[in-house]
Amino acid sequence: MRLVIATCSVDYSGRLTAHLPMAPRLLMVKADGSVLIHADGGSYKPLNWMSPPCKLTEEDGVWSVTNKAGEELRITLQEVHGDTVYELGTDPGLIKDGVEAHLQELLAEHVHTFGDGWTLVRREYPTAIGPVDLLLRDADGKHVAVEIKRRGEIDGVEQLTRYVELLNRDPLLAPVRGIFAAQLIKPQAQFLATDRGLECLTVDYDALRGMESDVLRLF
Repeated sequence: MRLVIATCSVDYSGRLTAHLPMAPRLLMVKADGSVLIHADGGSYKPLNWMSPPCKLTEEDGVWSVTNKAGEELRITLQEVHGDTVYELGTDPGLIKDGVEAHLQELLAEHVHTFGDGWTLVRREYPTAIGPVDLLLRDADGKHVAVEIKRRGEIDGVEQLTRYVELLNRDPLLAPVRGIFAAQLIKPQAQFLATDRGLECLTVDYDALRGMESDVLRLF
């Protein structure tokens, strides 16, 4: 991972345009090829970013980050305050709590929860950026990636978005769509998921365990 502290401005052009004026920021270049721009505020979310696969070109104090869709993130460096590279190695991945792990197990056992004729391909389907909780096939034989959380928040939607983008680059799997499954999905997460073409499934944990009605809601 490369971490650069720099006074810079940022211009994005693609589906829309955006501009960040000159200011000190953290530029993060990850081993998977993604480039993220952070400020010292705004919590964990970057101000702007480019997901892999993308290409970074550096010349004359300007970084140009482009993806296969032709979108460009152009970073103009006025002054570099620090430039450090760390080798983090392979991450073991997120270890889910007991409820999330059990939800994954139950949903894998009861794939009909998602619809009639659905089948399980694999739990913890491996990818270069971490395992997908469930990879399924729907009744039409098309692949579906499922991310499972106890509480559905924006970071979970971002995670599923990255998985779906990556899986869709595999011609043996594409087209792949995504379902965000959780006991409770926050309105902001639901809005973002819908905006990105992802489905949301609100899961009644007790019902899935057979303690109550097995009614689930698919939005």
